Amino acid sequence: MNNNKTVFFAIGVLLIILGISMLVPFLIEYMYHEKNSTFLSSASLTTFIGILLVLTNLEEKRKLNLQQAFLLTALSWISIAFFGSLPFFFSSLDLTIIDAFFESMSGITTTGSTIISNLDNAPKSILIWRAILQWLGGIGVIVMAITILPLLNVGGMQLFKKDQSPDVAEKILPKTREVTLIIFSIYLILTFACAAAYLSAGMNMFDSVAHSMTTIATGGFSTYSESIGYFQNSKIEIVSIIFIILGSVPFIAYLKFIKGNKKIFFKDAQIKGLLYIVIISISLMFFYLMFSNLEYEFLENLRISAFNVVSILSGTGYVTSDFSAWGKFPLIFFLFLMFIGGCAGSTTCGIKIFRFQILGMFIINQIKKLVYPRGIFSIKYNNEKIDNTFIYSIITFVFLYFFIFFVLAAILSIDGLDFVTAISGSASAISNVGPGLGDIIGPTGNFSDLPNFSKLSLCLGMLLGRLELFAILVLFFPSFWKN
Repeated sequence: MNNNKTVFFAIGVLLIILGISMLVPFLIEYMYHEKNSTFLSSASLTTFIGILLVLTNLEEKRKLNLQQAFLLTALSWISIAFFGSLPFFFSSLDLTIIDAFFESMSGITTTGSTIISNLDNAPKSILIWRAILQWLGGIGVIVMAITILPLLNVGGMQLFKKDQSPDVAEKILPKTREVTLIIFSIYLILTFACAAAYLSAGMNMFDSVAHSMTTIATGGFSTYSESIGYFQNSKIEIVSIIFIILGSVPFIAYLKFIKGNKKIFFKDAQIKGLLYIVIISISLMFFYLMFSNLEYEFLENLRISAFNVVSILSGTGYVTSDFSAWGKFPLIFFLFLMFIGGCAGSTTCGIKIFRFQILGMFIINQIKKLVYPRGIFSIKYNNEKIDNTFIYSIITFVFLYFFIFFVLAAILSIDGLDFVTAISGSASAISNVGPGLGDIIGPTGNFSDLPNFSKLSLCLGMLLGRLELFAILVLFFPSFWKN
């Protein structure tokens, strides 16, 4: 039970950070003369609960074993989503507690789905809070992917484990503190650079700050219902593309670059895979739009293709146009891109590129063994030999990913949603993308009209997708707690 004190102590610290973060939109309330004490009351309550958890769970020596690490991972995201929903619930938007929780969960998991139908007239404090939630969720995802998930052997993430010592579970906290500081500095620099680029491209100060946070977090929350399309500015779209890609790169690559590996961005298999997929996907969409009689000029066609491909692949979910009106192919193609996602160790979502790369090498190996039955073939990824344990873990993850996708889609269908809405809603939730497909939750719609049960189901899908499935599901197995 002592270890549980460490879990609740850490959650208390996170809630204090969340409460302090609420003071930023409180200042925005004051600056824009929004007569509401939403954020002051929410910050006070959140900080009070956080301090209470810290004081009641003080320990001289704090350690985490694997079971406690899983528990901390799950409880921290759920508690932040709950307390992060308080400003939405207390705001002038008249949101139900389910709608407020949906918006908060979508923010902290960097999904980008929204139930707010008129963002243009929403309070500035609420808009900046949505951006802050996604920004905090983005840094949380990176730290979790680099320090926690590799130690938990989740879906092949052990491939990125640096310390192979048997007592590595006991080193989670020291390692997390050390890496978090460096990652946070890089994350902050990229955010400031993105804000400056948006400002120079034509956004005002408020919009540039809000969009910079959701761009680097590849979250996709915007300050306008039309998203980036509101600005009708090609420079802004180009800035978005550049910084979304920077957010999609494994942050461990930035660490290696700082430590002297200047060629890491040209050698890393994931980064090369990301660039190949982006180039091929943009080319396919470019040629499709060229021959589909949509009357786009050459450069406009290229920009629109690049923006939408990068936005959907990374799970950002920004939109500039209603791609559901382009025909059937973009719908299927973008659904496929939702599942792929970006790089492990970045703010992106989906199954992740490295899993597809390793599965591809595994399939090729199996074919070689059929051709050369006596041959011995090994799989290497980034010059590291991949054994069967990694491959079985990845195959299990991918199978479970699609199984949960179909189950979630079935639940949405039972709740009364049409086929396209149910399928795309399930995909957007588990892949943390944001907009779905179709008239209801498509690029020009939102999730406000969905039944409450569907909203809660999608919240669960967002959480499962963001925490790589196993980090949540393993908690429901009694045998896990007995080991």
